[in-house]
Amino acid sequence: MTNSRSKGARGERELALKLREFGYDSRRGQQFCGANGDADVIGLPGIHIECKRTEAFRLYDALAQAKADAKAGSIPVVVHRKNNSPWVVVMTLDDFMRIYEQDNQKLSEVTE
Repeated sequence: MTNSRSKGARGERELALKLREFGYDSRRGQQFCGANGDADVIGLPGIHIECKRTEAFRLYDALAQAKADAKAGSIPVVVHRKNNSPWVVVMTLDDFMRIYEQDNQKLSEVTE
């Protein structure tokens, strides 16, 4: 259990660093201080990140955890990476379309 916890913490730091490379002020959430319901990684406003750095990934369990922990109005996502693989993002299709439609609407306004 301790080894998987430390791997999870390393994954959260790794993901936060990756998001900083994209220009976002991200860091690990406060769950390591005992606060419940905080995202594993914070720094993307409106997005609740559940970080999974594991070989055995249970997609629907992880997504259910993200949904349960997400604050009202934020979009729950799971960001996962296994060894020797890139980071991937998992979210519901409804949430993906909500983000896409908002982004597409902004793009339409710029090109008109």
